[in-house]
Amino acid sequence: MIGLLKMDVSDLPFNKLIGLQLASSESGFQTCLPDGQQYTNHLGTVHASAMLAVAEAGSGAFLAREFSGYASVVPVVRRLEAKFRKPGVGQVSARCVIAPDTLSKWTAELNERGRLSAPIPVEVVDAAGNVVLSATVEWFISNVPA
Repeated sequence: MIGLLKMDVSDLPFNKLIGLQLASSESGFQTCLPDGQQYTNHLGTVHASAMLAVAEAGSGAFLAREFSGYASVVPVVRRLEAKFRKPGVGQVSARCVIAPDTLSKWTAELNERGRLSAPIPVEVVDAAGNVVLSATVEWFISNVPA
């Protein structure tokens, strides 16, 4: 079992397969897929599945950063809801922004109950800066004693 403390979403086999990368910390994004024809659909824009993969991995990277102090936290995606806003072109990147008071509540609940359901809002942005996907990735997180 791998806890979040040791998790790098770009090292997961599926994410390696598709070429997903961690974004630079200065960018405000968590993950990205580079520009590439292999990510396009029949219209020449970024495929819906590619954008969903970036969103899911971005939310996982966000959790890994925010809960890095827990050695034995195990996250599992419970639900993903998404709305495609515009066709994506070029590199696509995911960002997650959660209010500090929400993070405090989540930490308290995880400490008290040993588990948590955390809905993470995610935006996927293309190379032109357009928000091309808005999603919520709900994670079930358990704190398994080591």
